Amino acid sequence: MPTPRKIIAYVATSADGYIARPNGDVEWLNRRPDTIGYGMRRFYASVDTILWGRKTYDWLLAYHRKRGQTTGLFDQSRANYVFSRTPPRRQADGVTFVSQPLKTFVRRLRAAPGKHIWLMGGASLFAACLDAGEIDEFDIHVIPVFIGKGIPLIEPRRRDIELRLLSTRTFADGVVRVRYAVERATVTTRDVR
Repeated sequence: MPTPRKIIAYVATSADGYIARPNGDVEWLNRRPDTIGYGMRRFYASVDTILWGRKTYDWLLAYHRKRGQTTGLFDQSRANYVFSRTPPRRQADGVTFVSQPLKTFVRRLRAAPGKHIWLMGGASLFAACLDAGEIDEFDIHVIPVFIGKGIPLIEPRRRDIELRLLSTRTFADGVVRVRYAVERATVTTRDVR
C-alpha cells in the first residue's frame, strides 16, 4: 500500500514569527549564507507538487521581473498550483490556477498517487489549509533575526491548534529547524483583529 501523501508547510520565518515584511520583502532572508542547505535538497526530492497562494505567486513574478528573469520561474518537473478566485489572463509557464474549493481540490490531489505536497504559502493559504484540516506538518526554519512587523506565518483568525514535535535541528549560523505534526485544530469563524 502506498504511503499517503502529506501536505507539508515548509517555510522560513523571522525569530518574531514573520514570513515577510509588510510589503512582501524577504531580503532579510536572502542575506543568509548559501553554504548551508538547511535540508532543502532532501525535502525538495520528497515532493512532486507545490501549492502557491496568489499573493506569493504575484510577488515571485514581480521579484524576478525586477531582475530581468521572465521565464523558467517555476520548476516544470513539479506540478505547481496557484489558488486564486480570479486567475490572470496570462499565466506563467508551468503553473495551473485553481479556483475550486480548496478542500475539494486538495482531497482529490491527495488521492492521486505521488510524492508529498509542498505548501509554499503564504499566510492566507496556510490559514485556509489549516482551517480546512489539510496540513499534516509544519517544517519551519526560524531565522535568527527580528524584523519588527510583517506578514505572520499564518493569517490571524480565532483558532487553537495542537502540534506534536517531530524534530529539531540547529545549524551553525543560528537557524533552528522545527518540525511539527498538526494534531488537531479548533477554529471559530470570528476573525482576530
